Amino acid sequence: MPYKAEGPQLAPSEEELRDRIPGWGTDLAPEHRRTWQQRDDLPDTGARWEFPERQDEDPHREKSIEHSMLPPVFGTAQPLHGLSGAIRRIAYDRFSETKNARWLLLVLGDRVDAVTAHARSLLTRRPDDPITLTGVMAEADHRPIASRFGRGRLDLRHAWLDPIIVVGPWVLAGALLVSAVRRVLR
Repeated sequence: MPYKAEGPQLAPSEEELRDRIPGWGTDLAPEHRRTWQQRDDLPDTGARWEFPERQDEDPHREKSIEHSMLPPVFGTAQPLHGLSGAIRRIAYDRFSETKNARWLLLVLGDRVDAVTAHARSLLTRRPDDPITLTGVMAEADHRPIASRFGRGRLDLRHAWLDPIIVVGPWVLAGALLVSAVRRVLR
């Protein structure tokens, strides 16, 4: 757009817009809406709402930077923790809800949490079993081939990736463990 010496064109007035655009301003005050009807003959429903008593605010509780305060009631069952919590806190403290960086950091925090949960599981007496937890064993009892083909299923495009995504991290963890044990034994 070339530069022009005269000033910018000002926005048209409300009257000009209302004349030019059919239905302009329908989201303004209710008395200007064409579909709004002032009715006094409606019965009282008895619905009342009062602002609930505020829960004590936790300064470490995450909230969006767009909001000045937390809602009156909020959950405290799963506080942020560890590396995933630090990643999520960065997302909440620095980025607006409209920024992709915020959502990508929240997804990254979720993935880090999942990996650390799997790692913690390996250190217990009963680690997660990737075979039975994925439902692979139940496949044989419920027509695995017939249920997949001839029905227009869209997930067939990525079905070949599922074993890699589910079992891949376990194979990688096992390989790293074997490698670490070999180094220690040398």
